[in-house]
Amino acid sequence: MVRVCAVDEVPKGAVVRAEIDGTEIALVHADDDAFYAIRDECSHAAVALSEGELDGCTLECWLHGSRFDLRTGAPSGLPATEPVPVYPVEVRDGDVFVILTPSNGVTP
Repeated sequence: MVRVCAVDEVPKGAVVRAEIDGTEIALVHADDDAFYAIRDECSHAAVALSEGELDGCTLECWLHGSRFDLRTGAPSGLPATEPVPVYPVEVRDGDVFVILTPSNGVTP
């Protein structure tokens, strides 16, 4: 488990990019007040998901509009057909921690 940042560094509704041991993730503070970590690369076009739009528990790729469920990594629309890795997040003592083993079994 790796500390990424303090909770107050990521406002609700924000997406930030972080690199942990060479793995680029998009850390999301969603509208449900939960934190999610997803690989910061669209499975369709290999562009940064952290630059996309957040809508509830989905993150939309800015290039072609593929949407990914932050909880499962599954795409919810074309053109993406392959899921992206999602990582377990723990909030503890005001800090956000991420485990770099994908919780959905998808490997980068």
